[in-house]
This record gives sequence, structure tokens and C-alpha cells, in this order.
Amino acid sequence: MKKPAPTVTPNTWDFLKDPMITPTGFREYDARWKYPDEINLPGITALGLGLGTQMHARGIKPEIAVANDYRDYSLSIKNALILGLMQAGISVKDIGPAVSPMAYFSQFYLDVPAVAMVTASHNPNGWTGVKMGFDRPLTHGPDEMSELRDIVLEGRGQARPGGAYEFVDGVKEAYLDDLAGDFKMSRKLKVVCATGNGTACAFAPDLFRRIGVEVVESHNTLDYTFPHYNPNPEAMEMLHDMADSVKASKADFALGFDGDGDRCGVVDDEGEEIFADKVGVIMARDLSKIYPNATFVADVKSTGLFASDPELIANGVKADYWKTGHSHMKRRVKEIGALAGFEKSGHYFLAEPIGRGYDCGLRVAVEICKLMNRNPDKSMSDLRRALPQTWATPTMSPYCADTEKYATLDRLVAKLVAKADAGEPLAGRAIKEVVTVNGARVILDNGAWGLVRASSNTPNLVVVCESPESDAEMRAIFADIDAVIRTEASVGDYDQTI
Repeated sequence: MKKPAPTVTPNTWDFLKDPMITPTGFREYDARWKYPDEINLPGITALGLGLGTQMHARGIKPEIAVANDYRDYSLSIKNALILGLMQAGISVKDIGPAVSPMAYFSQFYLDVPAVAMVTASHNPNGWTGVKMGFDRPLTHGPDEMSELRDIVLEGRGQARPGGAYEFVDGVKEAYLDDLAGDFKMSRKLKVVCATGNGTACAFAPDLFRRIGVEVVESHNTLDYTFPHYNPNPEAMEMLHDMADSVKASKADFALGFDGDGDRCGVVDDEGEEIFADKVGVIMARDLSKIYPNATFVADVKSTGLFASDPELIANGVKADYWKTGHSHMKRRVKEIGALAGFEKSGHYFLAEPIGRGYDCGLRVAVEICKLMNRNPDKSMSDLRRALPQTWATPTMSPYCADTEKYATLDRLVAKLVAKADAGEPLAGRAIKEVVTVNGARVILDNGAWGLVRASSNTPNLVVVCESPESDAEMRAIFADIDAVIRTEASVGDYDQTI
């Protein structure tokens, strides 16, 4: 295998011939590049050869399920990846266009050990990447990604005989059958289904109708130009659009899905956006009645209510706060035998007996409908209002280059720890502790907190703040955290702010 060049220059002879890969595309738990600015098709083939080589090195049966999301270039990317996998002697089972959780499902359904899903996830058009895994339901974490990066960038991919290709039809139907089961709603439910013209268009409306839900369609026509907004249920643009649809249709709530269908966002019957961590608390309350003394994992961006909510405490719930990121969370849920994991970004990890442990926005949608069925006299806004009130920011992401963000974060963590050690207040309150498992979560004496961490898949930092006291305190926390962030010249503008 030829060693890939680290810079990419489109519209050149070499670009059509030789592998070119920007090294920063190998991230903590998946691979993402701007295409064709940071990787070319021969580079994708080199990635496939490297992934196949990694499978052989780990003694994994040389079979893999491969799929792609609905973008105009994803099929080309997938075909280039398949070429590399076959060069490595891997038998490829191509399940066609899919949402990421359908690809994860196919590992179980087809009984294959490995998966490679070509997707840019919730990133805007112009991005591509691969989510991959060898140990179902897990996906690559930092160790596996570092190993794969070295194999690929050092040109250590090895060609072998035995490569094969098969297109496998019918996985989509089996996936929908698995999601719906024999469940049917017994209460009337009218739900806005928001897909932002992304891949979930091909799945979510049909699934809702199968379980007896009346569907209000919202941008449910496949269109890879994303003419209305980039499908990302963590972005206020999508959530506001969902809220408008709920009010216009008088729906019971709205459920929205990201570009590859592994995340779910919720807007209630009053048009209020419920951030996914709060939806997680609502689900945990319901599930802990059925499964008392359950353990739930929450990521460090999530509300403190998993640990402090009186109803969860009464049901014997144990809360475990862990690193943000779908691979980290899946692994943690499996390691400690948790019933579920909840991430503020909208990834939910429902383990046995509810799900298989991987993140599936459509599985969550079905479980939310079941929850509403178990609470026939409650609206979604009733369930929201029943939670102890907190005030939280959306996830806010200031720009910081991939080559600088981790060093920048290290300095910011040191500054925030020093602030706590010196007894300095934040937002006028004493700092109780600074949790540094994933960035810095600065916890105040009343349970309020502010977080800064590095994004695992884009050139950004990530900032979230929450107060159990007031909107004003939440804003004060953000102001003080941001003041520390602004001491770093490498940090740019936010994608959204309060």
C-alpha cells in the first residue's frame, strides 16, 4: 500500500491517482473529513484496506456489513471503501443506503462481526466519514482509532486474497420489523415527524404509522441538498422548526432525527424544546418504575438531575456520569451493565431488554411512544413540568482548529482548576469541584455547573451550562466560563449562543 500524502490538492493528476488523507480526520471514535478538501477517493480505498488489515491483525472473521447515508457523494465513498476492504481479503455484505442504527442492527441480523457505516452523521453537507466497529454493539474507541490511523497513514495496509462482495436486500424491512415488534398504540397520538430531508425520511414516517401513530410530516422527502436546514436535533434551527410544526398542527409532540438517524430530538405539545438530557430523565423515571435500582449513564454535558431527582432516588437509581461520545457511552453502558445511557446531543443507548445497546433514534422514538401509552392521562408538557426545574443552555460550539483544540483545552482546564484551587468564585458562587474526566465540568455549591470540552468530530470546543436556581445564574455561569475561554486566541466564534 502506498503511504497516503497528508495534504489534499483537488484537480491535480495525483488527486485522481494517489491516496491523500488529512491526518486530523481520524478522531476519537470515528473518522470524518471534508470531502474532497481533506480526503480523496484513493484515500478512502486506503482507509478500507487499513480497516481490513486491522480486522486480520485482531483475528476477526473477515466479514463486514457496509452501508451509506443519503448524501449525493456517499455511494461513491462507500464503493471506494468497499474496494479497499476487498483488497484486504474481506467479504463485504453491502446493505445499501441506511441509517447508522440499521447498519448496527445488520451485524446481529446477518451475524457478521464488523460494520462500516459511511456517514457524515449530523455534520453539514461537504463532510463524510465512517463509523465502524468490531465488537457489537460497540464502535471503535480511541485505542482502535489510533491503531487504524497508524496502519493507514504509515502505509501498512496489506492486500490479501479472499475478498468478496454481496449486496444483501431486505435488511431495511427486517430493521423496521424489529423496531415495531407487535406494539400498537392504545391511546391516540399525533406526532410531528421531522427528518430535515435526511436519511431518516425513508424510515421514521413508516415506523410511526406501523405502531398506530398519526404522522404530521415535516420535511420527510429525501433531498440531499437539505433545503430547509441541516438535520441536527441539537441545533435550535431544527428545534424551532419542529416547535412551529407542533403549534400549527396541534400535535402531541414532535420527534426529530439527525442525518444518519442515530439521534432523536423532542419538542412538546406546547412547542417547548426538551433537550435530550431532560428527555432522558423523563425516560429514566418511567423505566425505573419497571426496572427498579437500575443504573443509567449520562454524559458530562447532561443535566445534574440524574443524580439529584427525588423520583429517581426513590426508585433506587444509580447515576454514572461519563465521557461524551457515542463510542465512549456505548462502551460504558456495556461495561457496568447499565439499563440505558443518555447523551445531551440526542444519542440514547438502550440496553437489554429494551434495545441492544447501540444508539438508535428510531428505537428511542418507539420507546417514547410506549412511555406515552403507559401514561395515557399525561401530555409531554406534563412530564416536562413534573421534573425539578433547571435552566440550561443548548450545546454551544466555538471554533477551534483540530490541530489546536486539545492543547487549548488542556490550558483551559488548568486555568479552571487553578481558579477553584485559589478559592475564586464563578457566577458569584463557590466552586465545589472541577470534574476533569472529559474537559472541565465546574460544579458550584448549589449544583449548578458549566462545562468546556473539545468536540470529538468537528474543529470546535463545546460549552454547556446549567443552573437549578435561575436563568440569570445560568447566563452568569456562561459569561464567566466564556471569559476564561476568551483568554485563548485560538478560539473563534460560536455556532449558536444564548
